[in-house]
Amino acid sequence: QFAFVTSHDLQEPLRMVSSFMDQLKRKYENQLDEKALQYIYFATDGAKRMKQIILDLLEYSRAGKETEVLQYVDLNEIIHDYKQLRRKIISEKLVTISTSNLPIINAHKSPLVQIFHALLDNAIKYAKKEVVPMIGIEAVENNSEWVFSISDNGIGIDSKYFDKIFIVFQRLHNRNEYDGNGIGLAIVKKQVEFFGGRIWVESLRNQGSTFYFTLPKFI
Repeated sequence: QFAFVTSHDLQEPLRMVSSFMDQLKRKYENQLDEKALQYIYFATDGAKRMKQIILDLLEYSRAGKETEVLQYVDLNEIIHDYKQLRRKIISEKLVTISTSNLPIINAHKSPLVQIFHALLDNAIKYAKKEVVPMIGIEAVENNSEWVFSISDNGIGIDSKYFDKIFIVFQRLHNRNEYDGNGIGLAIVKKQVEFFGGRIWVESLRNQGSTFYFTLPKFI
């Protein structure tokens, strides 16, 4: 509730900051020196980042809540839709996404879409330079749950950061290298736990990562 209320209340003053900085530049640009214009740029850029943080915080506050009825969800369709949605970057980076036949499960669809999309986005984002990204998706059925894995051949993660990456707003890389505010995996964790599952990662630096998460058969 705090995150939800705060994120809403912060948007209006932030909008005013951005608006007045834009007006300042538009009306007085010819009277300002290069240093002043640089200050305006820094302020405007900071406001844009803050807006994204607010939106991310709002999204995090909404995760883990029932917003729709249970339905039978074909996970193969979720992956198909993802490929269509991200076809531009998949084509540009020559990404290969291979998958076994995924199950149909009875669950809330939106959180499932968010889980798979976020993990696949990360697998593409943190690919090695000059290396074609290869992503594999698998599902293993146990007595009481499904165990899913999404593996990649990307830059990998040092084991000392395995817990940190699931904490909200925790970043491992410089913003100039990789965009984002470090909230994607925190939302994924919250959604998985909303279903009653758990999530973890196995990885080696420069050798790729595999994210595992479980979903109970009876949600």
